[in-house]
Amino acid sequence: MTSNAHKVAQFLLHADAVRLNTDNPFTWASGLSAPIYCDNRRILSYPRERTEIKQLLAETAQKSFPGTEIIAGVATAGIPHGALLADCMDLPFIYVRSGAKGHGMKSRIEGRVVPGKKVLVVEDLVSTGMSCLDAVKALREAEFVVEGVIALFTYQLDEATDNFARENCKLATLSDYGTLIDVALRDKKIEEEDLESLREWRISPKTWNN
Repeated sequence: MTSNAHKVAQFLLHADAVRLNTDNPFTWASGLSAPIYCDNRRILSYPRERTEIKQLLAETAQKSFPGTEIIAGVATAGIPHGALLADCMDLPFIYVRSGAKGHGMKSRIEGRVVPGKKVLVVEDLVSTGMSCLDAVKALREAEFVVEGVIALFTYQLDEATDNFARENCKLATLSDYGTLIDVALRDKKIEEEDLESLREWRISPKTWNN
């Protein structure tokens, strides 16, 4: 990871978008116990950091996905970051619901659907990758050409790597778990004694702390 990854990690820690605690772990919606909890929507409340992240997303998108014609946000947390990116790149924006609406047009993809167009999917963070890969599947079924997924942050779980490989989908992120731990230690957000436990969680999250 580059210095930009360290900068993004510092932004997330400063905004309290990421919290680390090995003594009192967090319980995710999935039931998984983890020493980290991430809510990147908090960065939206910090204009300077939000602008820098938007610009870094655009730079990464242009470098890693140069053919992009449409930006697609994943509901809900990927929507604001996707809209900011689309505005920065002057591209059309759509978003993908977790399920089709139960009324009206009963759409799952909101915005103009143009089969054959190259779309870049935006997510705020990647854990196992299943939610954004579900959006990728919906876009492919609508006959978009999915260039890949871009996210602010990844937990670097092996399960996510396997899931993206299985779906033949490229992933690019601005920062990651390993970089975040390095920055947190440097900025005294964690202690040296926390490192082993934090690293063990990434390797085996389902059995960690048992």
